Amino acid sequence: MLKSMTGFGRVEKHVGDKTFLVDVKSLNGKQFEMQLKMPAILKPFEFDIRKILSEKLGRGSIDCMISLKDTGNAKPVTINKTLAKAYYQPLAELSAELNLDPSHILSTLVKLPEVITPSSETLTDAEWKEFQGVLLEAIQNLNNHRLNEGAVMEQDLLLRINNIEANQEEVIRLEPLRKQKIREGIIRLLEDNVGKENYDPNRLEQELIFYIEKIDITEEQVRLKNHCEYFKQLLAETEDSKGKKLSFILQEIGREINTTGSKAYDATIQKCVIQMKDELEKAKEQVLNVL
Repeated sequence: MLKSMTGFGRVEKHVGDKTFLVDVKSLNGKQFEMQLKMPAILKPFEFDIRKILSEKLGRGSIDCMISLKDTGNAKPVTINKTLAKAYYQPLAELSAELNLDPSHILSTLVKLPEVITPSSETLTDAEWKEFQGVLLEAIQNLNNHRLNEGAVMEQDLLLRINNIEANQEEVIRLEPLRKQKIREGIIRLLEDNVGKENYDPNRLEQELIFYIEKIDITEEQVRLKNHCEYFKQLLAETEDSKGKKLSFILQEIGREINTTGSKAYDATIQKCVIQMKDELEKAKEQVLNVL
């Protein structure tokens, strides 16, 4: 079971007499990075909101926007009426002394310090618990989206690994023929340039054994097979975050494929190696999207 790093979740619900709209979006990212926008009423709970998002979403580039919709009961600001009245009396007297139009006094009043201040309203404990449910529902919607994308990615990754294994089976089938072709080629070269009677067959056999052992790819094929099996085993596990592990395994798969290619000395095997590398690169690109 895989999860993609990309997803989107949205929930709009009432909390008491307030209506919250929560949008959560996730994109690819090596670590957990978050942009959080929220109304002032939630500022006392910012740390808790960040903690919930971090625990539930793992890693990725997260963009969370929380909006408080106007229901007619919102109190975005507070007017200090007592202070405004205290300001008004001297302003009215000054306006009369200077023969100024008193109709502009109100617009002046609201600009004076502390007359209008942001609302200090906050959520009650019950409302906070209810809001957590709204946030968790949005996160769950995002994670469901991640799972749906992850299922498609899992099928693609399985296809890539199966294709690598199919090419590996062809390499294993060609391996005995490759050794025989190398042996025959060296003997033919000696006979053409030195003569059949002018070299020691026993010494040649020793050198051939040493050379063929040096370019033997049996160990690489065993390790490659094990890595592919482990990759598929990890895909089937229920762990949420395994993109980094899968990436490390692909690196090991690539190492064995490259070593096979450097030792091959056979055109047909090299074709299989190129096809395996092509499938590997597609798998690496896909794994970048895995949580």
